[in-house]
Amino acid sequence: MKTDAITHAADAGVQAATGYAGDIAPAMAWQWQQAGQAVLVDVRTDAEREWVGFVPGAVPVAWKQWPGMALNAGFDEALKAAVPAGTRVVLLCRSGVRSVAAARRATELGLEAYNILEGFEGDADGQAQRGQRGGWRMRGLPWMQK
Repeated sequence: MKTDAITHAADAGVQAATGYAGDIAPAMAWQWQQAGQAVLVDVRTDAEREWVGFVPGAVPVAWKQWPGMALNAGFDEALKAAVPAGTRVVLLCRSGVRSVAAARRATELGLEAYNILEGFEGDADGQAQRGQRGGWRMRGLPWMQK
């Protein structure tokens, strides 16, 4: 149950969505995660997190598996294990597409789920490159690379 002033103020930045609680900006997702108001789940593949970078403190639960991009058969179990009952989950992927599907599934599982707009890398630019048009990294939010 959301009753505190911080939660209500934060909800002002939620964009309406169909099939899940809403879309939020990367900065809001980080704010919620840091305040303990949400669990940040990175639904990208293990390879993406390993090669492109990851968010410190994010829980890795791939929506699809590399190679072949087949749905992760263990997604439901892993997500339920990562997100305590009554806690919001904010979902991150590369560009904000897989995380929408994952947010819809999380909602079906009974979670209050939000998609993080722009994803980790943002949309591709005119040269089909990511990282210049939005995204977690471009917004200057914390991330690491091995």
